[in-house]
Amino acid sequence: MLRDGTYAAWYKTPFDQGTGIVHVADGQIWGRDSLMTYHGSLEIDGDRFTATVSTKRHTEGRDTVFGVYDELTLDIEGTCPGKIATYTATAAQARGVVLLGTLILAEQPAEPERTEEVPAFNPAKLPKLPRRSR
Repeated sequence: MLRDGTYAAWYKTPFDQGTGIVHVADGQIWGRDSLMTYHGSLEIDGDRFTATVSTKRHTEGRDTVFGVYDELTLDIEGTCPGKIATYTATAAQARGVVLLGTLILAEQPAEPERTEEVPAFNPAKLPKLPRRSR
């Protein structure tokens, strides 16, 4: 099941490939890569998910993985049986181009539990540097 969290994204089309960061929370999906930002809505049904995502270019320079298209509406279908999701995406603006992608859940390390209280900072307890002669 696609869980709420932050995912590393990898995707490719016949034109190019790329990587980005995707966030999923409360039925929303958003993220960015080196050229585009994306945001949209997401529906999850067990291990399967669908999403409609709008893209917008934020950096000029090179073509996107869809070629010359900067603003697209992606229709995404995928599965996520564990921590890795696979999906396909198409856009009406780029007919015939299929994007294949992978999302990998980024694990957040657990915060260590503090067993003792941290002492207050006291600069008077710092070691003194030796005096230099001029």
